[in-house]
Amino acid sequence: MKKWLLTAFAVLSLSSCGIYSFSGTSIQSDVRSITLPTFEYRAMKVNPTLSNNLSEAMRTRFRQMTRLEQVEMDGDLEITGTITGYDVRAQAVTASEVAAQSRLTVTVSVDFVNRKYPEENFDKKSFSAYADYDSTNSLDAVEQQLCEEIIDKLVEDIFNATVAQW
Repeated sequence: MKKWLLTAFAVLSLSSCGIYSFSGTSIQSDVRSITLPTFEYRAMKVNPTLSNNLSEAMRTRFRQMTRLEQVEMDGDLEITGTITGYDVRAQAVTASEVAAQSRLTVTVSVDFVNRKYPEENFDKKSFSAYADYDSTNSLDAVEQQLCEEIIDKLVEDIFNATVAQW
């Protein structure tokens, strides 16, 4: 009986605050919708699929990890973003001054609007993620895989900054 009472108390304590969920989000109970428009692409080097892939990955994460309804406009939450950087740089250089590894880095600027709790808003917050690859490979050969890794990292960081507040 004591175990049951302690368990019931713990469950009620966690659910009574109305903002904690077991997915790690801290969304207020009166926040019900989110708007996630397609991220704009403004980087100098062009990747024609990156904007759509990042935007769709964001939508998928919010669909899977929150109870929020995704709406076209005027959601209680709104996340807009611009891909501002898509850069490849040499990372590790060999003794003969040849790049052994290269790094693809993607940078995104994000605006977050919480119409119910404006104190949580932020503008132009920069998120950056990278993936390294062996320079014996061409970027074209590994670009899709690298972008998938980078998108996963960016989505995690943006999700945490907006609704998990980590």
